[in-house]
Amino acid sequence: MNPLTEHEIRSAFVNCTKGEASRLNVPRDLADRPWDDLDFLGWRDPQAPDRAYLAAELDGRPVAVALRSSGAASWQARRSICSLCVTTHTGGVSLLVAPLAGKAGKQGNSVGAYMCSDLACSLYVRGRKDVGTRLHESLTVEEKIGRTVANLTAFVAKVTA
Repeated sequence: MNPLTEHEIRSAFVNCTKGEASRLNVPRDLADRPWDDLDFLGWRDPQAPDRAYLAAELDGRPVAVALRSSGAASWQARRSICSLCVTTHTGGVSLLVAPLAGKAGKQGNSVGAYMCSDLACSLYVRGRKDVGTRLHESLTVEEKIGRTVANLTAFVAKVTA
């Protein structure tokens, strides 16, 4: 992934207003992120733990999505699987919900997916972040990356439909 600036990220949000995008917390360490190992940039808002965001380059342009998570629930202690990177975690997967873009989102419609709680899917797929016990897969790292990007693209397509 090519490095994104704070301005590019704020301008790329598809499911929130320009005012909301200007007020949300963007990571301060953008220059230090491992951009070569990222398929998308994902982060949690440190001042609002129920808010998360992701930004990616899709079809050659940045696209960003605002997400919300529910509070901790008892099911989070179970082994769960991320729908983007297909990494299995014990307590490390959350249901993240995105308001739809446009009129549908203003009417309260949303789409959700179970994702790695820390949104570090790219690092898990590449083995750069340890998840503990990992299920064996016969896919190559490149195939896992392709699957993650395809799942991310499909999720963003649902948000923007």
